[in-house]
Parts: sequence; structure tokens; C-alpha cells
Amino acid sequence: MVDSNFGRLHMESDGLLAVSPEQLAQALLDRRTLLKDQLPKVIRTLEAEEQNLAPKVSRAVDNHKQANEIVAKLKGERDAAQVGARELIPKVKEHRDVLVDSGGMVNLDPDWKKEKLLEELDEIEENIQTSALDHKAEKKMIERRKKLIDQNERWLKDRRDSNPEMAEYIDSRREMSHQFSIANKGHRNMIKAVEKAQPLHDKKVALQAEIREVRRQLDRAKELLAQSDHAIEHWQRRLNDGFAELGMGFPDLLRDMNRIREGGDSSFARKNKATKRNQSNKRMKSQPKSTDLGSEEE
Repeated sequence: MVDSNFGRLHMESDGLLAVSPEQLAQALLDRRTLLKDQLPKVIRTLEAEEQNLAPKVSRAVDNHKQANEIVAKLKGERDAAQVGARELIPKVKEHRDVLVDSGGMVNLDPDWKKEKLLEELDEIEENIQTSALDHKAEKKMIERRKKLIDQNERWLKDRRDSNPEMAEYIDSRREMSHQFSIANKGHRNMIKAVEKAQPLHDKKVALQAEIREVRRQLDRAKELLAQSDHAIEHWQRRLNDGFAELGMGFPDLLRDMNRIREGGDSSFARKNKATKRNQSNKRMKSQPKSTDLGSEEE
């Protein structure tokens, strides 16, 4: 890891003011020289770490992608089965109404009006499709649907055996139940797949964050190394030729210090005064102008 504080001087303000420009320049030169010596090793270490992480990140991304594809496939199967089952509900109701009109349903079962299975299934589907349900609520709905489907299967078997005229009605109800069963199974499998995908997602995110940090440090180390020769030359010239204006890229580094020695304000004090002056000007501009309400003499 590249330490951005590497080689910095740590001291109180009084001690810092006692340090001469030559001492500061020498410390900066020493820091840059040490960095130039150590950075190649740091870069090699980071490059090796990046090469080690890259295939792990790639595998994590692929594994999570595959897990998501399984979830999407199961969700598609579940949704398709639910759509197919919902589309059969009106057909089943139509067959039932035909039987009711012909008297077949009454003859078969005097208590047919108490049969609420289709209405309950319809209501469950409406809730699943239109309500913002959490996993627990949706699970309860699906478990209720499964119980209704099991009841339907028993009902179908009893009715078909006793009344062949109901074959078409029974077949459509059986197909509807079959589609709902497929949907229930698909939903259970999808939830399991989602639970398996979550740790894969977490691992992918963690590895991606780790390799981003390594690459950030690697870029910074390479940048510092590329700047090293220029920085070393800069501070060597300062130590040789002084800290005054030396031309392009070499401004007067002692300007602020000399201004303070001559009784002027520091950069902080000048900035603070400018801030107060701007705030005062804003307050004056925001105040409403006074209006002369006196009458003019004739």
C-alpha cells in the first residue's frame, strides 16, 4: 500500500516555524528519493496482487451471472404457468355455468353453490398480481393455493367417476390445477435459487471492491514514480539556487514568509478578511433601501 503520509514531518507549529527552508527542502528531497527507491517494489507487489485477484473476480462474476440466469429461468417458468392457469379460470367457469344451466351440476351435487374453489383461486391470483407482498405473505398465499388445488384434485376424481358428462369441465379444472402446481413448484425453486445467489452476489461485490482498491493504489504508485525524477530535480535545484523566483515552474516560495516578517498578514488572515468583507457586502445588498415618506414643500 502506498502511504500518502510517507516521510512527512510531524511537529507542533512552533517547531515547524523554527525549521529553515533548507531543512524542509532537504526533507522533501529525501522523501522523494526514498519513494523512488521503494516504489518499484511496491508496484510489483500490487501488480502481483492484481493478477491474483483478477481470475477470482472473473469467476465470482460468472458464478453470480449463472445463478441469476437460473433465477430468471425459474421465474419465467413460474410466471408462464401462472398465466396459463389464470387464463383457464374463465374457461372452467364457463363449463360450470353450462352444467348449471343444464341441471347437471345440481343433479350431481345439490350443494354445488357452496363450491367456492374457483372464486378463492381467482382472489389469490388477484392478490399476488396486484398487491405488494413480502416473501412471507406471498408464501402464505401460495400455500393456500396449494391446499385448494389438492382439494380440487380430490373433487375432480370423485365427480368424474360418478358423472362422465362432466368430463370437459373436469379436464379443464384439472389442467388449471396442473398449471398452478407447476407455478407453485417453480416459485419454491426460484426462492431457493435466490437464496443460493445471494452469497455469490456478496462475494462478487467484495472482490470487485478489493481489486478496485488495489488498482487505485497501483495507479497512484505509478503516478508517484513517474513524478519522482522531476520532483528530485526540482528540490535539488532549490537547495542549490535558493527559494526565490527562478523562472517558469519555480515561483518565490518565501513571498508569504517575507510579507509576514514585514508586518503583513498571513495567507489565512488575508483569506479570513476577504470572507468577512464579502459577507458584509452581501448583508448590505440584502437590506431594503429606505423610502422618503415626507411630503414635498410647496
